[in-house]
Amino acid sequence: MAGTEPAEVPGKSGAPSAALTGRLDAIGAGAYVVDVRGRIIAVNALAEHLLDRPAADLLGRDAHDLLHRDAGGRPLPTAQCRMRQAFHAGRPAQAEGDWFARADGSLLPISWLIAPYEAGGDEAATLVLFHAVDRPREEAPQSDRTAEPLTELERLSLLAEATARLTSTLDAEETVRRLVALVVPRLAEWVVIDLITERDEVWRSVVAHGEGGTLVHHDDLQGPMPPLPEDSPMPLSRALRGVASAVAAPETYQREPDSGIALEQRRLFDVTGMHSAAIAPIRSAREVLGALTLGRAGGSQPFTPDDLPLIEDIGRRAGIALDNARLYQRQRKVAETMQNHLLPQMPRVPGLEMTVRYLPAPNASQVGGDWYDAFRLSDDATALAIGDVVGHDLEAAAGMAQLRNMLRAYAWSQQEPPSRIVERLDEAVMHITDVSMATVILSRVEETADGNWKLSWTNAGHPPPLLISHDGLARYLTDGHGILLGTGVSKPRSDATALLPPGSTLVLYTDGLIEEPGHTLDEGLDRLRRHAAALAHRPLASFTDQLLRRVRPADNDDDVALLTLRIPTRARANPAAPESRR
Repeated sequence: MAGTEPAEVPGKSGAPSAALTGRLDAIGAGAYVVDVRGRIIAVNALAEHLLDRPAADLLGRDAHDLLHRDAGGRPLPTAQCRMRQAFHAGRPAQAEGDWFARADGSLLPISWLIAPYEAGGDEAATLVLFHAVDRPREEAPQSDRTAEPLTELERLSLLAEATARLTSTLDAEETVRRLVALVVPRLAEWVVIDLITERDEVWRSVVAHGEGGTLVHHDDLQGPMPPLPEDSPMPLSRALRGVASAVAAPETYQREPDSGIALEQRRLFDVTGMHSAAIAPIRSAREVLGALTLGRAGGSQPFTPDDLPLIEDIGRRAGIALDNARLYQRQRKVAETMQNHLLPQMPRVPGLEMTVRYLPAPNASQVGGDWYDAFRLSDDATALAIGDVVGHDLEAAAGMAQLRNMLRAYAWSQQEPPSRIVERLDEAVMHITDVSMATVILSRVEETADGNWKLSWTNAGHPPPLLISHDGLARYLTDGHGILLGTGVSKPRSDATALLPPGSTLVLYTDGLIEEPGHTLDEGLDRLRRHAAALAHRPLASFTDQLLRRVRPADNDDDVALLTLRIPTRARANPAAPESRR
């Protein structure tokens, strides 16, 4: 629009447009707009007031780094931030129970909504709306009193809240906890959740009631349940089979029990004092996962069949969330098993110490494309390799396995310099693997005739190795660097050679150790160098563990591979001739 100033872009001078600020000020909630990098480009007056921060302190800043905190006031890792995930996905989302940091360090509990936004510039933008709330809904119930019958608007609001809260986590236990907080005391004083395990056993996961503003769990009523009968007409059995929901009372289970589950239900009513219960299946699109029982006691109105549709809807939403969480956990277990089989044990090399650590990504499928390898070569030198395949899923892990096995085969069969072996690998990657792009360092360590140790290596787009002397002098080995694998560019690669002084330590690592949101790669490299130098006197295992603990960023959302090598403090005067391999 003519005469309108552009919204502020981080790194450039200027203020947000008056039109954009005016639109935000007309919103009855705290509001700000971020650019494609997540930096604030406009903010309204109410947001300034709620955050106790003037616009000048907000504009141009990364919104996540500046504002997002966990309940303890610590910076929230990006992998755990629901708003950040929605931002990167470019989709609308809403949630509550999160925290923003105010200027004085205090925490502001909020509910929020995020959506793509047309800010008037060429780049895409995102609008964030937030309200201050008295306390997050995940906390204990505020009273024991069950709410009055809900209006239609309240029912729709409750279902929207159930969808937002239950589907925003991939942790099954957290899903159950949120389900409990959602229904007590709003719909009932008691909640009972029975889940069907992967072995088709019934487990009473939750028996709880609201008391004095807190949630009281009854462990004595929780635990394994008798087998599910195939044809019992009793309400819980029918719900666990996915047949129907029902209203029940103590009298329902006073007749002669037809199964062990019916006997447990009679005990439940006797102990809890519930006079009315509504029981509905917890089902996903694929299967029945359990049953949700809401119970009322004291002077509360009994449930009627009219209450069942709402409880059924909540059960369906809980079922979808639990199914997603279980699928995620299965994938994670497969991934962890796959990772354990793919990443090798270190070989024993006389005179050398080697230690390795691998930490999976906290998000995605708990497996990624970071890898390492160490093995003896046909000429008795030792090969060390480390690399990173693009991606953080099972496909990345499979690609890593292809790459590692091909590299082993080339290195063993072709007695060539590392650069030529990596050239062969690069040629093959484009044609016979599923790897799109990858980085790798291939090196060989061998003992010289005078008893010293020599390193030869080539680097295909990977962060450089770090060499630390026994006295704590640290330097990066930046020679031998070339482009990463999979680009399709055919270009000769170079080798580099360095002597490894007695007592020195070589560090090979992946980028997850040094990359941190909002910081440059040079800052991460400097952090690694300083800590490695300070730890040089430690035994190798302690050096490696402490280096990982000190250097890896707190909000890291990438996997990390770390391989360390320690040279003996004294060179052997008369090194034995290499043993012949049988």
